[in-house]
Amino acid sequence: MQKILIVAVTMMISLASIAQKEIVWFDIGLKTQYGATGMYNSAIADSDEVDYIISKGYGLGGKLGINFGFNGLAIDFMASTGTQEFDNVMDNENANPKVDYKSLDLYLLFRNARNLGYFEIGPKFSFVRDVEFTDELGATADVKDDFNSNYISGVIGFGANVMGTDGAFSGILGLRFEYGFTDAVSDAGAETSAPIYNPAVFTEGLKSTNPIFAGVVFELNWGVGAFAVAKCGGRPKFIMF
Repeated sequence: MQKILIVAVTMMISLASIAQKEIVWFDIGLKTQYGATGMYNSAIADSDEVDYIISKGYGLGGKLGINFGFNGLAIDFMASTGTQEFDNVMDNENANPKVDYKSLDLYLLFRNARNLGYFEIGPKFSFVRDVEFTDELGATADVKDDFNSNYISGVIGFGANVMGTDGAFSGILGLRFEYGFTDAVSDAGAETSAPIYNPAVFTEGLKSTNPIFAGVVFELNWGVGAFAVAKCGGRPKFIMF
């Protein structure tokens, strides 16, 4: 009798899944990323008076996924930190100034997930919380007013599932690349030669300063549920995973 009951329940679940058509499904996740950060300015990069140093930064946050089959929208919220270090300013080996910056980031990314992998592309909107400059003597200063309060970046990324294979839970590891399309330095900052604060470095004149990131991103995802409608008609209803 018990075996018959188990078989009957299994058949009912199978029939229920066949009889309903999934419209949209949702997932949530925790995310972290780590990699190279910086503020790229072509005038500084082309100058013989300073060397760029590859700097590091990280971000922590969460994700909401709105999915239609294999395609969807990934909405990420991240609290991020970044650094841009310089070296050998004006041929002084002891001159190593740096800029540290923090932001709250909103990502709106189209994502295609298929065959346990994904590809994503879209914009990132950054809201600057804090910017600090450290000069070659180690003195620090709050320079937030020398930077715009927000900027927009383009984002592209890809990766694959490394944990789990179903919609209920998965761990995803990937690579993400970001480039700021708008100038991070404000008009006030341009007058003070931000982000390096040394006008002698700008031998080719002032140029746009664009935040960049290239690194690893890891996310833990949990499926929440889906809106589905009976194939024979009826109202859509939300089904928890």
